[in-house]
Amino acid sequence: MADNKKITVLHMLGCLGMGGAENRIMDLVRRNDDPDIEYAFLVNSKGPDHFDEEVLSRGLKIYRTPKFRIYNYFSYKNSLDDFFKNHPEITIVQGNTTNTASLYLPIAKKYGCVTIAHSRSAGVGNRLKTFVVSFLTKHLPEKTDYMWACSSDAAIGTFGKKNYDEGRVRIIFDNIDVDRFKDADGSSVRRQYRIEDRLIVGHVGSFLYPKNHDFLIDVFAKIHEKRPDSVLLMAGEGPLLPGIKEKVKRLGLENDCIFAGKHSDIEDYYASFDLMVFPSHYEGLPGVLLEAQAVGTPIVASDVITKDVDVTGLIRYKSLDENPGIWAEEALNHFEKISNEKKLDHKDYGQLLKDAGFDVTLEQKKLNDLYHELAKERK
Repeated sequence: MADNKKITVLHMLGCLGMGGAENRIMDLVRRNDDPDIEYAFLVNSKGPDHFDEEVLSRGLKIYRTPKFRIYNYFSYKNSLDDFFKNHPEITIVQGNTTNTASLYLPIAKKYGCVTIAHSRSAGVGNRLKTFVVSFLTKHLPEKTDYMWACSSDAAIGTFGKKNYDEGRVRIIFDNIDVDRFKDADGSSVRRQYRIEDRLIVGHVGSFLYPKNHDFLIDVFAKIHEKRPDSVLLMAGEGPLLPGIKEKVKRLGLENDCIFAGKHSDIEDYYASFDLMVFPSHYEGLPGVLLEAQAVGTPIVASDVITKDVDVTGLIRYKSLDENPGIWAEEALNHFEKISNEKKLDHKDYGQLLKDAGFDVTLEQKKLNDLYHELAKERK
């Protein structure tokens, strides 16, 4: 590839909603100051999605393709073949949806693109979905030029332990814009919901199976028994939301649970939390926990989550095999411990995240250098 040609990095995503991968990629988009690198997006949602307007306002392109449904195997691949044939300007294809990457990355390679399979999750969900995704990703290491993952767990889960142990998988942390959180102020959120004097238990995440809201409600119910002044503030949306609302109603907690939806000022929500409970079934490297740490929120999380994410000492891990009462007790004890420590030692949690290499500004420079190197391989 000629040195003066613009490098176009195409991100493959399900949509441009408020998910973890989308937020991390948008942080990179905002921080990109390399005039030779531009981003583009290929999604399988009909839109419009949360970030569409911002992406388009930056002069970047959003392309759409049908969602893979097994029965549309041939039409799905044909649509991708047409797409890459008609877009020779694309230099690098970064496949963030690894469940179908073995289908679209070989097509991108056929048209000379450098391909990356980027795993951002350490699990896939129910037994049927696990079987289908395992089948689709079985030969992914042979079908991509490069393998990236956000954590060691995600690397092993997607590409296998052998590839990880042999150093074939590059770990690219899902970094956050740390400076965005330094002036976070939770007082406006507390006033908005009239919960200024209550103990706020927080959670941020889409209402999907991996986030395990069902168990979260059980834990909060036990917290509420011990602390009747507590309230559960949940930010996010998703298909499982109606069922969780019904459970809250059944437990008589309607006045103590707040469904806040999605918010662009999420840093102020983190700052409003007294503590966070995060009982996910699986994760890659959850940016939510990095963001919560940036404002000093004590967290109790499931022990299936990578320990790489705990860089401040604010996280305590518990097994999902333990009952909600044990989780509640741990959460309250951890909150008291961290609250007392903060009175004695005013840590700069944002700086701790930067020192650990979780700041997007540093990562952006490394990624741009890497993209320049990979672009040389464009055929």
